[in-house]
Amino acid sequence: MKLRLDYSGGWGAFGRPVWQTLRNSCRPYHGPRLPFLVVACTARDGSHWALQRWQRFQANFGLPPWKPEQGSWELRLSHWTGPVAVIEAWPDWSYAGRWHHLFGRLTYRGRPVHGYATTSEGVPLDGYGRVLYLDTLDSAYGPGWRRENGFVARNPDGSFCYVFVPHRDHTGEVRPPGNGRRYRLSVTGPGVTPDVSVEIAGLPDFDRQSSANVDLEARMNELQRTIVSGTAPCRA
Repeated sequence: MKLRLDYSGGWGAFGRPVWQTLRNSCRPYHGPRLPFLVVACTARDGSHWALQRWQRFQANFGLPPWKPEQGSWELRLSHWTGPVAVIEAWPDWSYAGRWHHLFGRLTYRGRPVHGYATTSEGVPLDGYGRVLYLDTLDSAYGPGWRRENGFVARNPDGSFCYVFVPHRDHTGEVRPPGNGRRYRLSVTGPGVTPDVSVEIAGLPDFDRQSSANVDLEARMNELQRTIVSGTAPCRA
């Protein structure tokens, strides 16, 4: 499902200024809590409308904008009933504890969200694919929130996994691993549902002498095997 937006106030769709005759019939919002919210309301039929504003496109690896669209603010409209999409995410370590790692899944009404085709750079080629945008707090990039990267939820289980390793940026310079104190994952909602986001705490560097670290890694590896049911497993 898609929304058609008439930026002319009704001239494009109806040939007249419909906006001048519209009356607000919405009531106070009673839906789920939403990130990036500007305004929301609940209609008489129980459906919800929301307007959200956030910077979806940012430069990866904590860099300042170097393309015109990076850092721009988007206004995003949604109209839905019932629950919204859910991002589940967990931190652990990878490559025998050398690197920090993040994994999880994206679902809507209990079913995985995923597309069916992407470009070689991971850009969805259909209306079903969803890119999860990963931000990192107080990392090697500097204080505050910085964009780390973006990646798609995978077909067929909606899973994702990401390893914080050094990357080369668009100039060829090597950027350090972007693991931070906290992580934020944000994604556009399926269909015309609202955009959702989740925050989780990061972890200290892996200590193989710590029984708590070793136990956590073993439990997270088992959880990954449960979540990643239909795609290639994440690197444990």
